[in-house]
Amino acid sequence: MSKAQIADEIPVEEGRGTAAPQAITRPDAGKRAWGLGVLVLLLFAAVVVSVGVGAVSISPAELWAIVVRKFGWTSTIPFRDEQEVIFWFIRLPRICLGMLVGAGLAVAGALLQGLFRNPLADPMLIGISSGAMLAAVLAIVFNISLGVLGGYLASYTLAFFAFAGSCLTTIIVYRISKADGEFKISTMLLVGIAINAFVMAMTGLITSMANDQQLRDLTFWNLGSLGGATWINVLTLLPFVLVTVLYATKLSKALNLLALGENQALHLGINISRLKKGCIVLATLAVGACVAMAGNIGFVALIVPHIIRKSFGPDHRIVLPGAAVGGAAILTFADAIARTLVAPSELPLGVITALMGAPVFIYILLNEHKRRI
Repeated sequence: MSKAQIADEIPVEEGRGTAAPQAITRPDAGKRAWGLGVLVLLLFAAVVVSVGVGAVSISPAELWAIVVRKFGWTSTIPFRDEQEVIFWFIRLPRICLGMLVGAGLAVAGALLQGLFRNPLADPMLIGISSGAMLAAVLAIVFNISLGVLGGYLASYTLAFFAFAGSCLTTIIVYRISKADGEFKISTMLLVGIAINAFVMAMTGLITSMANDQQLRDLTFWNLGSLGGATWINVLTLLPFVLVTVLYATKLSKALNLLALGENQALHLGINISRLKKGCIVLATLAVGACVAMAGNIGFVALIVPHIIRKSFGPDHRIVLPGAAVGGAAILTFADAIARTLVAPSELPLGVITALMGAPVFIYILLNEHKRRI
């Protein structure tokens, strides 16, 4: 019997962490398609709502007319030129960036939760987000710029440092976690907590040196925002998220078998070392790039995979693509709230995701507790 057949046939248990183990009830192809179809409809609804709300409203009918005109077709529905400009050059790039960030963060969270076999795992645990934050703080407080390498690079200084910081922190955690050439997940978790505490302490120390303007910049960046999104930002982030999502789905069956335990998965033919490296590299790429482009947005990586798992089951063949679509939908909707709730001002996106995610997560945990009693 092949590994694929084993992954389809064998009953698997989910993590040993804070959540109670549960058997993976694998949905058939029809149920997976139905689940992803529902998520795609939610994403479409979030996009339509996000396009429509704002200082200049755009109705679904006007949106349709604007889109068909772009492709050379005609429509009897009237719309204003300013609506067309706002849609193509302001709202659509922002929505696309939000979808990419939401998908990248959610898939990274699903990968780490599958790797740690714990639904409470988060990129912050191994220092990915905190490393990006420390590097961004250094760039802001010490006025470091890439402008000396080329004027057009100056605007990407913060993104470059955030991405480099997340990668460097993850490499440090990974190297320290290796003992006798063997990489252990439990050791990585402990090392990640220690490095994360150190990085946060350094961030606080450097932040204390900032002036008032730098503190405002740091606060807003640390809470995340999609303001100022451009098509260049979208195209820059696209390959990182696309690679993560595509390769993550190829790891779904291996992650299902890993839920049995490392020894069992090894006996079933899974290359555990390669799987661990793959999950960590993909999560680092996605989170580092997303944090670099949009700041530190919390709860998406934690709560979205958990919701998908509760709604459609813990099979990673639906959790991973479902997390991508669900993360894109939730962040698109959250951004619509962030930029309209206190208009003309804008709330930090991380505040909205925390306000949305924390109550949902507490509700899930309370239901889980009641189920176990």
